[in-house]
Amino acid sequence: MKIGLVSAYDYPYPGGVSEHVHHLEEEFTRLGHAVKIIAPSSSDKEELARGNVYKVGSVVPIPANGSVARISLSLRLSGSVKRILRQEQFDVIHLHEPLLPALPVTVLRHSHALNVGTFHAYQNRSLAYFYGKRILKRFFNKLHGRIAVSQAAREFIGKYFPASYEVIPNGIDLRQFNENVEPLPEYNDGYLNILFVGRLEKRKGFQYLLKAFPYIKHEIPNARLIVAGGYSEEDKEQYESFAQRTGLTDIVFAGFVPSELLPRYYKSSTLFCAPSTGGESFGIILLEAMATGKPIVASDIEGYRGLLQHGVEGLLVPPKDETALAVAIVRLLADRELREKMAEGGRRKALDYSWSKVARQVLKYYYDLGEQYGFSLSEDRARPAPFGATPFPSRLYPLHGE
Repeated sequence: MKIGLVSAYDYPYPGGVSEHVHHLEEEFTRLGHAVKIIAPSSSDKEELARGNVYKVGSVVPIPANGSVARISLSLRLSGSVKRILRQEQFDVIHLHEPLLPALPVTVLRHSHALNVGTFHAYQNRSLAYFYGKRILKRFFNKLHGRIAVSQAAREFIGKYFPASYEVIPNGIDLRQFNENVEPLPEYNDGYLNILFVGRLEKRKGFQYLLKAFPYIKHEIPNARLIVAGGYSEEDKEQYESFAQRTGLTDIVFAGFVPSELLPRYYKSSTLFCAPSTGGESFGIILLEAMATGKPIVASDIEGYRGLLQHGVEGLLVPPKDETALAVAIVRLLADRELREKMAEGGRRKALDYSWSKVARQVLKYYYDLGEQYGFSLSEDRARPAPFGATPFPSRLYPLHGE
């Protein structure tokens, strides 16, 4: 089968959607399908071409959901898109965020293949969908199949574009994130480590974890907070200032963590904390913690609630509540048996989200749609290719839009 994966976002710039596209390409290729990625990119065009990536459109950073979305806003893409579609003759065009400007809607406009769209976002496109619904409806109607990465994402997009959606989640690279990775020796010193991973944006909720930390230290003197993420010196200044004013110690701002080291940070932690305030469609960081065998304390928000069962893989607490956050963290730090029980629950949960399983779910959906709409998704158009053909890190960090 010939499959075109279309991303609205800068590829392979770090981001959740880019990583999702990369892993689908990797798994589909391993299974013998012919796969090309079509995306805007700020990377070198020749380098991308060697990895079966068509670079279409320049990249513009746009503020979105407390973060920055790197998409293409160019309206002069039709020529390139038509040329690629004519040359490749894809059986399936799979668009990620299919209603975003400008590349996905341009591809939809010209595609005569089986069109499938995956909706990743939760809440951060409300105004665009509300005011643009009439225009976007014509593109939405060209989709033969619709995937949402979670129940939260399905409910969100369904408010604006009611239809049938298949829920197929994000995946986890279990070759990279697993309980057998080595912890970092500098954190193996008797402290109980609380790990936060993410950007220092308001919606990630780090401010509430920091406010909870004095209460945690009072009850657990050997607690330590490790803060890893793609944040700048300027981003962390206000939090370092707060720590200094309140006399807080044992806070490590680790900053950017290379992808190959990130699993070792999870492994070095006693528990993982995700205090996000909302706007999360899926908790990929929760899966990473689960896969490395760590219990979790997370906000009880839509995107996390669908993945983490309270009392099984971790504890859910009300968002924006530093007291509840502190109580839950102290409870876990003080109870080794409970931590081990939840860690085991998380390891079992993570096995269901391997990229190989996710990719097969997606392929089955393609074939079901093909049968439903009369598309012949011929196996003889597949061609074997080396595993991992795309030049792409095994794990991008930080994640975009998580």
